[in-house]
Amino acid sequence: MEKRKPYWDELEGLITRCARRGVAALDRAELRELALLYRQTAADLSVVREDRGSADLAAYLNTLLGRAHNLIYSGRTPRARGIYDFYTRVYPDVFRRTLPYTTLAFALFMLGMSAGCAMAWADPGLERLLLGGRMTDTIERGEMWTHSIVAVKPLASSAITTNNLSVTFTTFAGGILGGVGTVYMMLFNGLLIGVVATACYRGGLAVSLWSFVAPHGALELPAIYIAGGAGLLLAKGLLAPGFLSRRDSLVQSAALAVRLLLGVIPLLIVAGLIEGFVSPTAIPVPLKFLLGGSLLILLAGYVGLVPGRTARATTDSVPSP
Repeated sequence: MEKRKPYWDELEGLITRCARRGVAALDRAELRELALLYRQTAADLSVVREDRGSADLAAYLNTLLGRAHNLIYSGRTPRARGIYDFYTRVYPDVFRRTLPYTTLAFALFMLGMSAGCAMAWADPGLERLLLGGRMTDTIERGEMWTHSIVAVKPLASSAITTNNLSVTFTTFAGGILGGVGTVYMMLFNGLLIGVVATACYRGGLAVSLWSFVAPHGALELPAIYIAGGAGLLLAKGLLAPGFLSRRDSLVQSAALAVRLLLGVIPLLIVAGLIEGFVSPTAIPVPLKFLLGGSLLILLAGYVGLVPGRTARATTDSVPSP
């Protein structure tokens, strides 16, 4: 470490100089030095990784190499198949590497849902407070409030997709507040689902509710959990920078979190179409549950089994939550 640290510091200095103008800030000799230091640091990382007691140092060097990699290869022309490759090869790997954050977001959602069920069961007045008088009255009459969607399917589907995207991006952006916004969104949305579920159970509409939720919820709910995980990852970069400066840590975590978030956009578009055109219709209940289960299995197979290609730079190392 005493022998190699000056070279790591030199590489970090060159990277810092490129923060605004990129490699244009370096002259020819410095560009050559950047490439040489990059290769030497890569060799150092290989050595450090053999020592289990140097995990923190390995994480630092890995991050340093990732930042240098972005500079050295930033001039490459994007391939036309980039989007296809991202969703078919890169994203499954990103999801698996960040799974602890998504799992934590799911746990927060379930905590809120459990609290909502318990509170609504103990105090029926909470239903009217959170759901509003019109919706509560509809449930008490034994009717679902979703029948209005059927008459305006295209408009409803568009509005649903827009709302879902808004909730998802708000959940993600809440991570920049140290995770407070993300935690609030996960808990509150879980609480709301719990209150609705309890109200429908009291009104004898439990099957109607879950048969409505199942087709689109199989994609929509996981999308919200993933967005929550991305927000928590963003908060991790802000609150626990480790060896990096807070700014560099946030940049690194944000780059990975944005990749994670991008994967939910197709899910929400498909979920919006299903919620507008399928969920509120009179399709037999078993078919709705079958559709929801099938979509959930396909999603799990995609993120869990599809071979992934490690995304460049920031996806090489994922901080622990």
